Amino acid sequence: MNRLKDISRIFASNTRKVTILSIVLIIAVSYGLFFYLQNNTETNIRKSLFEQQKERQIESAKSLSSHIGSDLDLICSKLELLANSYTLQQGNLVGNKTIEALKKAYHQINSITPVDRLFILDKNNIGISSIAIEDLPRYVGVNFSYREWVRETKDMLMPLFSNGFEGRDSTYRIAITFPIINENTGEYMGLVGASLPTIPFFEHYGNIYDIKSQYLAVLDKKAVQLIHPVKSFIGISFFSDHTQQAMGHNEIHNNIIRTVMSGKPHSDTYEFRNEERINTGYPIVVRSKPEYYVFIITPTSTIFPQVNDVIYMHRIEIFSLLAGVTIAVAVLIVFLIKWNTTLNNEVKKRTKELETANEQLKVHDKMQREFINIAAHELRSPIQPILGLSEVLQSREKDEEKRRLTDIISRNARRLQSLTEDILDVTRIESHTLKLNKEEFNLNDIIVNCINDVTISNGKNVKLLYEPKDIIVEGDKGRLSQVISNLLSNALKFTTDGSISIISEKKDDYVIVSIKDTGTGIDSELFPRLFTKFASKSFSGTGLGLFIAKSIIEAHGGKIWAKNNTDGKGATFTFSLFINKKVV
Repeated sequence: MNRLKDISRIFASNTRKVTILSIVLIIAVSYGLFFYLQNNTETNIRKSLFEQQKERQIESAKSLSSHIGSDLDLICSKLELLANSYTLQQGNLVGNKTIEALKKAYHQINSITPVDRLFILDKNNIGISSIAIEDLPRYVGVNFSYREWVRETKDMLMPLFSNGFEGRDSTYRIAITFPIINENTGEYMGLVGASLPTIPFFEHYGNIYDIKSQYLAVLDKKAVQLIHPVKSFIGISFFSDHTQQAMGHNEIHNNIIRTVMSGKPHSDTYEFRNEERINTGYPIVVRSKPEYYVFIITPTSTIFPQVNDVIYMHRIEIFSLLAGVTIAVAVLIVFLIKWNTTLNNEVKKRTKELETANEQLKVHDKMQREFINIAAHELRSPIQPILGLSEVLQSREKDEEKRRLTDIISRNARRLQSLTEDILDVTRIESHTLKLNKEEFNLNDIIVNCINDVTISNGKNVKLLYEPKDIIVEGDKGRLSQVISNLLSNALKFTTDGSISIISEKKDDYVIVSIKDTGTGIDSELFPRLFTKFASKSFSGTGLGLFIAKSIIEAHGGKIWAKNNTDGKGATFTFSLFINKKVV
């Protein structure tokens, strides 16, 4: 009997050891299987997200080339309008009217994209009229026959987008010209042109300095580099020995450049100094002709940190689940098979959920890209010819009824242009691409300019009251003008008589600007969502202006608010801006 008990104890002991060993082995195998499956899943996710990034970059390059092409076409349209204006057609290439026309076009263009000079050359290629940024020489009386693009404009009698060239001040530029041809005689009388410094112009569309994040590169028709993070490469051909040595004679990169310069979009991945990059190029087409070539370059090292964050959270979720199942296996080995099945199903479920989320993200990105393309290309492009031709008709038409009708066309075209710019501003704000070009300026100057603009269009019995004060601030002059002009227009819209007061004052480290009207005030139903999109009860507005104004002020580090006046008449809109002590 004792012998049987000993055998039983030995058998039970061995069974426990085998059971414990089996549990440990099963757990070890399970964890090994988990890490194996997880690694495969993460690899597939990385590949999927990497491919999505490449697709998004292709769409971004297409949208960017369309945007730049649209802006260049806009500049060319403004030059065409000047060349065909009554003043220049009469041969008046100098004089007050010509300078005023140049100033108007210069400010219109610079409100959209940077241009440092508008100029007029006579038929002998002599500079005779010019509008330029402060401290830039006018070059009146200078013979520009040595410039290839000047000679080509005269020879071809067609608008021209030049290759890059170095100006007399050592700034690298491109030029856009339009010939002045007498409509009656066909005689070449000269040209009107614009010069664009390549760095400020292309910096307007994205990063051109930091090569550790996504940045832009642009070439002209001779493959000369118009911008480059290393300034010494600007003005040098991409295929020169200097550039090729720096790039290590990378054939994949060279093939991207050659393909895009042949007029075909192209994207590929290549190694540069032990770092992988995605390069996507698109021709910049202006008036059905490729004029320049834009490239978006992204180091892949900037993509994977975002991917790793998603994968890390996914790994934590799965690991927590596996730990719970492992405890269950240690308690009850009978359910091991079921546990394994549950784990596999859960991994598949989580992977499926992530794939679904990725698909939704792709759909969202595609819709947003389509909206930007439609807004930038389909809306902006038709407006300029309508506006330009209506202005030409107004300048030439003597019949009052016809002038009134063309004025209606022009006015509504400007409204549509304003709506398009508002939609584009909202898109930039929501995609976090709204850029500020900060400079020091007198806030009083832009307030006076905005008052003058509103006064011209003010057909009401409303007084505009303002006591000028010199206050130097640092900010984006154009954007702050947009905010003040918007608030003044809103006040005028809801004020039929009485007055609108503009008050600017310094308080500690801030400047406070208030616009107070005696109008209808702010509707109580509208008040809680006043600065949100489409917050309007007016049939004449889009409800985007205050949302854009709030975003611009907050981008400057300031605040904006509103209240109804305590006397029951009208409302007051106020915004604050921080004053840089060095500026003050």
